[in-house]
Amino acid sequence: QVRLVESGGGLVQAGGSLRLSCAASGIIFRDNAIGWHRQAPGKQRELVASSIRYGTTNYADSVKGRFTIFRDNAKNMVYLQMNSLKPEDTAVYYCYVGNERGVGYWGQGTQVTVSS
Repeated sequence: QVRLVESGGGLVQAGGSLRLSCAASGIIFRDNAIGWHRQAPGKQRELVASSIRYGTTNYADSVKGRFTIFRDNAKNMVYLQMNSLKPEDTAVYYCYVGNERGVGYWGQGTQVTVSS
């Protein structure tokens, strides 16, 4: 059984920072592709940040220079550090992991609300 649980969301004013966490059971992040996606009301889920198993990263243009995705392999955790938050960042953020077979798993999501 694979389970991903996000935490760390909340309400923050524009310009503030949050760190989202993703804890996993049943799968190891170390050698797998990881990512964060978000979904705002009325919109489709979109990529925010991702990292393949070999260490490359990519970010949505809207968050480049502000967000950072990283792993703590010892704790089997994935994080998204979000700085200089904007109201446009308001969404439910979801953790993702894809294994070597191309099977992906999603967390339950955590709400991030940025006030102006």
